[in-house]
Amino acid sequence: MSRTGSVMPETVKTQGPPLWLLAELTYKCPLQCPYCSNPLDFAEHGEELNTEQWIDVLRQARKMGAAQLGFSGGEPLVRRDLEQLIAEGRTLGYYTNLITSGIGLNADRIAAFREAGLDHIQISFQASDESVNNMLAGSDKAFRQKLKMAREVKAQGYPMVLNFVTHKHNIDRIDRIIELCVELEADYVELATCQYYGWAHENRDSLLPTQAQLERAEQITNTYRDKLAAEGNPIKLIFVTPDYYEERPKKCMNGWGEIFLTVTPDGTALPCHSARMLPVEFPNVKDHSLQHIWHDSFGFNHFRGDDWMQEPCRSCDEKEQDLGGCRCQAYLLTGDMNATDPVCSKSPQHQRILDARAAAEQPDTDRTITFRNERNSRVFARG
Repeated sequence: MSRTGSVMPETVKTQGPPLWLLAELTYKCPLQCPYCSNPLDFAEHGEELNTEQWIDVLRQARKMGAAQLGFSGGEPLVRRDLEQLIAEGRTLGYYTNLITSGIGLNADRIAAFREAGLDHIQISFQASDESVNNMLAGSDKAFRQKLKMAREVKAQGYPMVLNFVTHKHNIDRIDRIIELCVELEADYVELATCQYYGWAHENRDSLLPTQAQLERAEQITNTYRDKLAAEGNPIKLIFVTPDYYEERPKKCMNGWGEIFLTVTPDGTALPCHSARMLPVEFPNVKDHSLQHIWHDSFGFNHFRGDDWMQEPCRSCDEKEQDLGGCRCQAYLLTGDMNATDPVCSKSPQHQRILDARAAAEQPDTDRTITFRNERNSRVFARG
């Protein structure tokens, strides 16, 4: 049942502050990525917070102790007040990070971000191949724009931070992806294999690589990492494996409601960016203070500690390491948000993961991809 009620005062005394605030400024985006982390029905959600409301959120979170501030979306560049919000973040003392596709970016706006005090820009790519990148992005100009903006970010003194979401359609070109990053003189590269929530879960059968593909990609990455280090190239390659090929789940967001606080475009506050899918009525910053939301709300307290756990988690001697795994993944795969994450080999539902792995081995014929904007464009048009 959905609840937003309070908890006992003892929880307030022992709970530390949020350290990382993710401001999802908008769900609007010109791209159609089929692994987008936004909700499937993102266009149905309420009106976006205005500038003053966002500034109030930033101030409250900073007062509570948040030190890092990320601006994301959708595509945050569509917000005309982005420079103002960046400047407010700098005034408050945050380390600020912009997570962008690069679409809508230009040299003048990068300069404006520097003037406002932005610390960090991360640009995402869909692939190293122009045709694949543009097919997934839904724009025949996306790849060239990304290349141009990556170079411009570097030219204006920012570290070049690139993100490639890897999946069945591009993971066999991991060598070319890395070579492109070297050509661009990237400083940090996240090779992040899809995590299957939201749109990525919707398209899992079309995106999940085989275990052999994944192992080969990781081996190639390690080879490049050693080679580049030997050459004195300081580029950092970060390879993120999907949960589906693990036998133990990761700790959900480093602990539910422990470090991360996400505020969505309409003001809903979440312990992680995917939590909106859960059958919980999460609180909204329009109705409650962040102090109340973080310490007192049901949504942020339900999965803290281990009182919520079912077997086999409750009696497992490894539960402190993973805290039962991802709640969103458990809900997507079992229909029960309190269940053990099926990624865990101890889960009675682990066969669901094994079945997904087996499906990834099958030929791709008759598998269609549902793109992000297909179901929502008409809703935005009405709005």
